[in-house]
Amino acid sequence: MQRATLAALSAAATLFLAACAPMGTGKPQAATAQQEANRQAVLAFYEKGLNQKDADAALQYVGNRYVQHNPTAADGPEGFRKFIAFLREKFPKSHSDIKRSFVDGDFVILHVNAVREPGTRGSAIVDIFKLENGKIVEHWDVVQPVPETAANSNGMF
Repeated sequence: MQRATLAALSAAATLFLAACAPMGTGKPQAATAQQEANRQAVLAFYEKGLNQKDADAALQYVGNRYVQHNPTAADGPEGFRKFIAFLREKFPKSHSDIKRSFVDGDFVILHVNAVREPGTRGSAIVDIFKLENGKIVEHWDVVQPVPETAANSNGMF
């Protein structure tokens, strides 16, 4: 695995652990109303955009800027529209199954199994979204193919 991928997964795990348990309590923190609204906005954005492939419907959840940290995707609404058009054309049956979601302040983190071609294993993805005023303004992701075999029986999801 590439060092950059390991570093990004480590950062995502750190965010997850920080969101789940305040120092010393071992108990999960309850999400505030705004955090839960942020989570629901990201889940709707993902469903409308990635699964229904409706960029315009998804973009209602995006703020006045959309900074893309994936080096293969362009910034802004037009960059997102191009990505959805690519999915619609090349992978019309693709589907992303959100396995879990986490909220940490203005960040929403998704753990996803994205399958571009039905019947394939797809990729394990950690998506990180930053929101401002309830709207998505930044996105990072870490993508790893789901292998045919593993050195353990734990599974990726």
